Parts: sequence; structure tokens; C-alpha cells
Amino acid sequence: MKFIETEIPDVKIIEPQVFGDERGFFMETFRTSLFNEHCAPREFVQENHSKSAHGILRGLHYQTENTQGKLVRVTKGEVFDVAVDMREHSPTYGQWVGVLLSAENKRQLWVPEGFAHGFYVTSDIAEFVYKCTDVYNPSAEISIKWDDPSIGIEWPLVDDLPPQLSAKDEAGLSFIDAPKF
Repeated sequence: MKFIETEIPDVKIIEPQVFGDERGFFMETFRTSLFNEHCAPREFVQENHSKSAHGILRGLHYQTENTQGKLVRVTKGEVFDVAVDMREHSPTYGQWVGVLLSAENKRQLWVPEGFAHGFYVTSDIAEFVYKCTDVYNPSAEISIKWDDPSIGIEWPLVDDLPPQLSAKDEAGLSFIDAPKF
């Protein structure tokens, strides 16, 4: 596996080595020792799988309790995946990283604890799988507005149409009003 630095040092892109032929492919998607060496020593306790249609945006989410680090990847389709640094004393506080993840490029993104996370579906459908370092706690979940101008995420919106959002994400907080770490 190749571990690629991003503009935010704690956020990493992980690119697997893929072995393929006319029958298909094989790749190793995770190895604890390599992850701990190149990203951070972590134990993953939950894995989730979601499916979303074209134009759906999920996020930006994080939890103030049971804070989750997420190792995310796409098994079908393509998404634009984003991590926003919510750590007030970090030199990259308020900055974001965005990466295209797809079933084709097989890349993963490590989003550490202390970051808000979201993704926008750029393909017809996308299936998204992610490992988490803590359990889901809906009572501690925060949603930040996807288009908050103080963050300035450059989402690759198709035909400049607004994304489809959940009610929770429609009611998201501004970055300035959201709890920080």
C-alpha cells in the first residue's frame, strides 16, 4: 500500500496495490501494522456501508462524544470525499481536504478524530464503506452546513445544481457556531 500525504498532515490517502488480470483483481485493503505505522495507531470497532444516488451530499458530520476516526472507501461508483479540521489548536484548523474516491481508483481516505466528514456522489450511484474507531452516537452527532462560506469547500456539483440533503444536513450549523475540539 502507498500512503499519500495531503495538505493536512493527519489526513492520508491510501492507495492499494492491485493485482489484476482478465479474471478480475485482488487487493489488500487494510493491514493494522501498516496503518498504525503510516497513519495512527488505532483500533476499529465498527464498519458501515451506505448506498447513495447521484447528487446526494452526506455531511459534514462528526461526534462530540464517541469521537470517530474513519477510514473510508468506495466499492461502487464515485464520490468527492471531504475532511474538515475541527481542532481549534491545530495549525490546519478550519481547513479542508477533498479527494475523489471511486471503485475504479480504489483509494481510501483516513479521516482522524477531530474532523468533520462528508461526501458528494458524482456517479449514478455510489456504495461507500467505512471503518470507525468508535461507535455511532446519534445524540452527540453534529452536522455543519456543507456550503459554509468560512470553510469554502469547492464541491464538484454537477451542472451547478444544489445537492440533495437530509433534513439533518439542511439544518446544519455554521462552522463558527459548531462545537470544536
